[in-house]
Amino acid sequence: MPEKEFEPKILGFFCNWCTYAGADLAGVSRLQYPPNIRVIRVMCSGTVSPHHVLRAFQKGADGVLIGGCHIGDCHYLRGNFMTIKRIRFLQDLLKFTGFEPERLHLEWISAAEGPKFVETVRNFTEKIKKLGPSRLKQVKAA
Repeated sequence: MPEKEFEPKILGFFCNWCTYAGADLAGVSRLQYPPNIRVIRVMCSGTVSPHHVLRAFQKGADGVLIGGCHIGDCHYLRGNFMTIKRIRFLQDLLKFTGFEPERLHLEWISAAEGPKFVETVRNFTEKIKKLGPSRLKQVKAA
């Protein structure tokens, strides 16, 4: 029996005001993107704590995509600056623990950038497919 191609599970934390609206624009524009992503809408990307990201990986996510407003456009003024600091910390932590930091990605996508949303999801899904399943899944199964 041929082995099924790996389909990654990706969790997205998207800012309500920008990236989530960009995803909505992609949907109403009928733009096609991989169905691998599951979205959690947050009021600001700055509210996504490192705990949320680590818990996503622990629960089986192969990748985590965080989307927020462009720098200077945050509805909460400094939320995306906090996001940058947290992402850098998390990528360093993932690298330190031997986990690929590329499994975590941050992208600024405005409400008017539906095509950019689609391109980001496609590219990130392909990157995760190349990396393969998360090693945490293998540890869990053992």
